[in-house]
Amino acid sequence: MLTGQIISAIEEFAPPSLQESWDNTGLQIGSRRADCSGVLLCVDVTPAVVREAVDRGCNLIVSHHPLIFKGLKHITGNTPVEEAVALAIKHGVTVYSSHTAADSAIGGVSYEMARRLGARPDGVLSPLGALKVRVSATVDRDAAPTALLSFFDLADTYGLSEVSAVSVDAIGSKMPLGASDSLAEVSDSNLSVITAVTARSNAAVIGSRLAESLGDRLRGYSYSAVDDSDNRIGLGLRAVFDDALTPSQLIARVKETFGSPVARCSALADSDLSIRRIAMCGGSGGEFIGAALRGGAQAYISSDILYHDFVDYGNDILIIDIGHYESESCTKEIFYRVIKEKFPNFALYYSETEQNPIKYL
Repeated sequence: MLTGQIISAIEEFAPPSLQESWDNTGLQIGSRRADCSGVLLCVDVTPAVVREAVDRGCNLIVSHHPLIFKGLKHITGNTPVEEAVALAIKHGVTVYSSHTAADSAIGGVSYEMARRLGARPDGVLSPLGALKVRVSATVDRDAAPTALLSFFDLADTYGLSEVSAVSVDAIGSKMPLGASDSLAEVSDSNLSVITAVTARSNAAVIGSRLAESLGDRLRGYSYSAVDDSDNRIGLGLRAVFDDALTPSQLIARVKETFGSPVARCSALADSDLSIRRIAMCGGSGGEFIGAALRGGAQAYISSDILYHDFVDYGNDILIIDIGHYESESCTKEIFYRVIKEKFPNFALYYSETEQNPIKYL
């Protein structure tokens, strides 16, 4: 079994194109071409988790949170991230993370939260919108061949498709990727435009790469949405209970379901509200409280809620903050089901070393 086959199963469920622009979903360390001896599942990759993978004979770790989130300027082992990276490289352990891609996927983190609570999904709080964009680079006539070649160079790395070239004054014709006469025809006007379709998350980095290779010959760069949106995809979820719950009943169910010993709750926790419509978002979801309210939710379940969110919204909606780890530990079960469905006899393990980094005293 190749590591790439395991990763492909995850990416079929949660394509990297679903990730937020600031995220680093995807392959962190290693190669898709390596033989896979076993998979260890976790939320966070720590040095202890890497050692556990080695001890279990697993050379692939699948995590929710990216191991490498901010750029590393050195790998000295002086921080937990650097140490985990060094250990993984030393022992040949591949690391793959599916972060906001798994948050936004159909059946992803918020869907799993609703399923565990026994509520029916009723729409995404923040629909992702178009998953693909058409990028366009305007260049000087004499730079068109170089620009087209730059697009070709980026094609494999960023999954570019429908690469074409057209002159601004329409003297030249639109040409498909690989057309033999494209380099000549795009030179028929003073300016030329090279376009391609790519994942929304790639648009900014492609623009940066083109600016590096073309310099001041790049006259302009833009991108626009390709209409392929799906309103079931996105961050956060509204859901409905068949039978109403009181605030105290809902809080008790939430704490038991997610293994949270405590929950930070807003003022409505002491009310006699009859709750059927709820909303939730795994991880840090304070930004979607307003969307939950506008969607008719009577309660909102998430983590890392700010003090001022309780002040601003606490009398309008029951806020239940269950903790970041508690809200996202379900990702291990999600990855387990996805991989098992494709490869029922393959060796999969939940990390036994991983613990919630926050202790409640």
